[in-house]
Amino acid sequence: MIKNIRYKTKIAVIGAGQAGLSAAYHLKKLGLKIGPDFIILDEASAPGGAWQFRWDSLTLSTVNKIHDLPGMSFEETLSTKGAEVQANTAVPHYFKLYEEKFGLQVYRPAKVEKVYMYQDRFHIDTAKTLFSALGIINATGTWENPYIPTYPGAELFQGEQLHTKDFKTAEYFRGKHVIVVGAGISAIQLLDQISKVTTTTWVTRRPPLFREGPFDDMAGHNAVAMVEERVRLGLSPLSVVSVTGLPYSTEIQEMEKRGVLQRFPMFQEITEKGIKWADGTEQKGDVILWNTGFKSSLSHLDAVLPKEKQDGIQMAGRLATMVAKEPRIHLVGYGPSASTIGANRAGSAAARELLKMLSAADLNTNTFSGSQL
Repeated sequence: MIKNIRYKTKIAVIGAGQAGLSAAYHLKKLGLKIGPDFIILDEASAPGGAWQFRWDSLTLSTVNKIHDLPGMSFEETLSTKGAEVQANTAVPHYFKLYEEKFGLQVYRPAKVEKVYMYQDRFHIDTAKTLFSALGIINATGTWENPYIPTYPGAELFQGEQLHTKDFKTAEYFRGKHVIVVGAGISAIQLLDQISKVTTTTWVTRRPPLFREGPFDDMAGHNAVAMVEERVRLGLSPLSVVSVTGLPYSTEIQEMEKRGVLQRFPMFQEITEKGIKWADGTEQKGDVILWNTGFKSSLSHLDAVLPKEKQDGIQMAGRLATMVAKEPRIHLVGYGPSASTIGANRAGSAAARELLKMLSAADLNTNTFSGSQL
């Protein structure tokens, strides 16, 4: 492809993780062809979405359920059965087979740098290739936008400050005192692993919420509904996981026996050697590991995405995927669809609603793959 040519299409799907592939599948089922009708752009060099970048010790037994993409079972693609299969190999393998089975050609690596309006079309710029589209289904997820809260003294700390995204192996921390921050699933998993090779201090903003019993489909749907309610009001979304609670698993019970789950409230400041609470108590540490989540990766849409005063985006549509003030943009993998629980249904809803809207709108829908503007 040549940089000075802008390739035209009807719909651009940005991101080829669970939500993006689901949307692409449904666009194709609705009769659209890749190229003139829709394109799929993904910044990673290989299939797998964010799963390919997760740590090796994350197995299928330690993640929330991997829901099947439409039309193809995840279980059937596993070459090795059992709970200890690595998620960072099994899920990318599944996505690769899925793309091949349904002929979902993904342009990669193609990181979208910016999107802006020009003559009633969205111009989509990547480093090497330019595109334009009438509508956008954005499925860029959160992995590229890790969140670390601001605390006084952070710049003074002489140790390391890392995020969940930076974790590779627990062995890296051997001989270091690690301050683990966060009360989510990742925080618990990494605390468990690291505490087996070195000393730790566990700090959370709120007391962790443990739940009894399995995380079934009903619990998942209820969690999605709670997040959906917020984004329909234009509030920034909570993660789906944050409202599900933590399963009171055998691993957590073992951590309790080892004394690892002694939880401390959030500190007030960071010092050169560690952290300090409001009462003056200090804890020295070599590493602060922030398991404080991620925010949606939407900066490439800044020029076209209306924001609310609360820094949220008001969402509409059947499953809250449509941007209320710009209905030609759908966000899948945002808010209620920011997990495999809601991503599949969101992909279907976004594809159908966007195509219906574009068909009814008074827009120039003539598209020619490779035509120059």
